[in-house]
Amino acid sequence: MKSYVAFFVLLLFLTPFDYAISQHQERDAFRDQAIRILESVPLIDGHNDVPIQYRMRADYKFDLLDFMNTTSLNRMMHTDIPRLREGRVGGQFWSVYVSPNVPEAESVQATLEQIDFVYRMIERYPDHFELALTADDVERIFADGKIASLIGMEGGHSIGNSLAVLRMFYNLGARYMTITHSRTLDWADSATDTPKHDGLTGFGEEVIREMNRLGMLVDLSHVSAQTMRDALAVTQAPVIFSHSSAMGLNMHPRNVPDDVLDLTKENNGVVMVTFIPAFLYQPLHEHIAAQNAQRAELQYFYTGQPDSVQVYMRKWQQQNPPPVATLEHVADHIDYIRDRIGVDHIGIGGDYDGISLLPAGLEDVTTYPDLFAELLRRGYTEDDLKKIAGLNVLRVMREAEEVARRLQQNRGSSELNIRDFD
Repeated sequence: MKSYVAFFVLLLFLTPFDYAISQHQERDAFRDQAIRILESVPLIDGHNDVPIQYRMRADYKFDLLDFMNTTSLNRMMHTDIPRLREGRVGGQFWSVYVSPNVPEAESVQATLEQIDFVYRMIERYPDHFELALTADDVERIFADGKIASLIGMEGGHSIGNSLAVLRMFYNLGARYMTITHSRTLDWADSATDTPKHDGLTGFGEEVIREMNRLGMLVDLSHVSAQTMRDALAVTQAPVIFSHSSAMGLNMHPRNVPDDVLDLTKENNGVVMVTFIPAFLYQPLHEHIAAQNAQRAELQYFYTGQPDSVQVYMRKWQQQNPPPVATLEHVADHIDYIRDRIGVDHIGIGGDYDGISLLPAGLEDVTTYPDLFAELLRRGYTEDDLKKIAGLNVLRVMREAEEVARRLQQNRGSSELNIRDFD
């Protein structure tokens, strides 16, 4: 009893900085155990944007940017092969992302180029990567000491309103599709655009059914809350959220509301908690909103004077430094989802190389063991962490594969198109 009293008395005299150091030291004590866990099951991250980084930085040319070392760049990437190895990544959904501002017909070609990049990356570095199409593939590739490379399409605009294109992308290896990105489509509402359909249209529901028949995971990150609910009402297979967090901790529209968390549990799906700072930490979300409002006000008062706007924005930013999201905030979202719907419905979706700012403590892909050490510090069991690392996602993949086998016995490819729903 005296030791507990002494501990709490000590806490009264610790500064926030001292307390953070104390937490870090406690976490370090669990790091070796975390590494052992991540070496026993594949850590499957739901979202990494290396392909678009290669498009922007090197026009997809490995001769210009060797994936064995991306730390020497002026703006260092978050990911390369040695750091993936250090972070004990066992499976990675590589995002084949195309801006939603690209016309949809052009998006199809640009998505093909992104998929081609993933194939060439695997071909270029065969000792480290292998294409995975099934849950069994992931486990076999991991057992062989390689990183199972999966393909995730980020945004339904990539199919150009065509189920035929969706099927061809599946044949090329795409194993999830995020239903929307930041733009509302002709058939589905986005979380960060004006809603037009109150969720999914009839064609949108047909997209979900065809994804189920193919065995392609339905990814509900980026979609509006009503689109989430509509998709969960239609799907016969478990869904994923490839990179989202809990709205109960931060009211960001990209996060998952409590009622949708409950529906995800009923669906046996998985929320892959993301590292995007604005989604994690409500004060930072509010700071960004205030900054945007300040910029809009200055643009109104200084119309046609962008230099003045820039000067006053810099002054505002100096006076209002942003709050800092941390590794602990990621763990808080994992705690929240566990407490709400259970540990069987949690995964990890970092969004490395898709964002410029990351939480303190999670600066690149080497840091996954630190997050898992923090969860051990909080009392999670080894079995819990194996589920969060990858076993939950493998379960979802296997259930989606089984649903596809059953549906393919009963029906062929959908012959409907978006014009049938006018």
